[in-house]
Amino acid sequence: TRGPLMQLDILNRRVKGTCAALLAAALATGCATTKSPYDYTQFKQSRPASILVLPPLNGSPDINASYSMLSQVTLPLAESGYYVFPVSLVDETFHQNGLHNPAEMHDVKLQKLREIFGADAALYITVKEYGTSYTVISSESRVTAEARLIDLRSEQVLWNGTATASSAEGRNSSGGLVGLLVQAVVSQIIESSTNRSHPIAGITSYRLLGAGMPNGMLYGPRSPKYQTDGNARP
Repeated sequence: TRGPLMQLDILNRRVKGTCAALLAAALATGCATTKSPYDYTQFKQSRPASILVLPPLNGSPDINASYSMLSQVTLPLAESGYYVFPVSLVDETFHQNGLHNPAEMHDVKLQKLREIFGADAALYITVKEYGTSYTVISSESRVTAEARLIDLRSEQVLWNGTATASSAEGRNSSGGLVGLLVQAVVSQIIESSTNRSHPIAGITSYRLLGAGMPNGMLYGPRSPKYQTDGNARP
């Protein structure tokens, strides 16, 4: 029979081995998720001045996701130095031509978009997450979106990116298990009743489309920072 000291020594070695394995896994994960600087070659050659934003595709179960995001994309793009075609006018133009949902609009040929609107580039957005979720000890409103910017003249992809925002960011989780449970219930009630996802979509749109972000959009010609960026690092 092993003595207490021998058993303690075996347990100690197992704990050390587990900690080493977890540290190695954490380091490997960190390396795997590190982003390389974005290649802006095509973007710099194109330098679009005007952007046509198509109504986003909705990959979430919330029917409000597409137009909630669409209503908030103009500001970050305009502040970044671009002329943005009025999104409501663009949406109505599609409707007048028999296209009533974003999937149909995204299927329109690039040459046709250029012919109708005369824009330099088109922005295609997909909302991947939108809404409030509830688990046992947490509740949050989360919005995730991805985008592609395509030159309507050369039909080249100039840039693509993704961003997410959550109401749980910076939330104080102190108070023990009971405090977490109460906070989760209260958060779900408040966020569901006030459509908390809509302002969160605004944060996501800024992170996705605001120039100056790591690997994000470049500044447009109406910005004083025009042609000074393109070397942002994550």
